Amino acid sequence: MTIAVGDTIPDVTVVKATADANEAVQTAAYFAGKKIVLFSVPGAFTPTCSAKHLPGFVDHAAAFKAKGVDEIACTAVNDPFVMKAWNAAAGSGDITMLADGNGDLAKALDLTFDGSGFGLGLRGQRFAAVITNGVVETLNVEAPGEFRVSAAEYVLDRV
Repeated sequence: MTIAVGDTIPDVTVVKATADANEAVQTAAYFAGKKIVLFSVPGAFTPTCSAKHLPGFVDHAAAFKAKGVDEIACTAVNDPFVMKAWNAAAGSGDITMLADGNGDLAKALDLTFDGSGFGLGLRGQRFAAVITNGVVETLNVEAPGEFRVSAAEYVLDRV
């Protein structure tokens, strides 16, 4: 069943990709005690993700923090090296990259899609969520091919 508002984030392992290292983290512990905006993209370096999704959160990071958000995290079904390179190329230190290389988080959230027709395999759907102390406070899942409700500006207006 797809994760919903009021649900607790599932406990799976993702990899926090930083400039210095890759660190395996458990989502239950990682999201505990913080207010985190988590956004998911189908893939690093893909057109909409690189031109609009990530840049929107980079541009509005200070506004999110002013509204009490402790952290902005991006996840994708990509390896941590790709996520790190994407953040270095188009992101900022204000965005935490959580690599979901095996799609474990996307599967646990039941927010996957099959991109095999485009050579992408199983991917995570585009969404944004506000997660407070491990509980989903808001969840905005995009319809296929759309980019509206997971945009930084849309989420910021609802934090």
